[in-house]
Amino acid sequence: MTLDRFDRSILSALQKDGRISNVDLAELVNLSESACLRRVRRLEDNGFIERYAALLDQRQAGLSGNVFVHIALHREEQSELAAFEAAVQNLPEVMECYLMTGEFDYLLRVVVSDMADFERVHNESLTRLPGVARVNSSVAIRTVRKTTELPLA
Repeated sequence: MTLDRFDRSILSALQKDGRISNVDLAELVNLSESACLRRVRRLEDNGFIERYAALLDQRQAGLSGNVFVHIALHREEQSELAAFEAAVQNLPEVMECYLMTGEFDYLLRVVVSDMADFERVHNESLTRLPGVARVNSSVAIRTVRKTTELPLA
């Protein structure tokens, strides 16, 4: 599916406000309400829109800390990667997990309330994940930029 300017406008608007009404969205992107709704449904059906969600304020939720954790596994065998990836899915503090190139195998973004909370997550969860050989952590001092909006050219 190729995106035209209307599709990109719809996606940009929905990234800013997923609760925008179809009436307001149609007006914003200069389409009729029925044409706009058809396009939104097509974007959903084709997987451009995965889901709709509320974005919570991390601090208000009591999870003001971001820790970036590099994980090195003992072996880079498919079975070990699969076991690690299955286990990390069950850790609610892990917001993102990426398979990486370079010195470490995985990069995780972990949210915590404070350093004592990170120590708990580190000791009770991260070091107990299957195949973990090394854990290296960096604590974010301040968030400079954080967005959920993809740049649509």
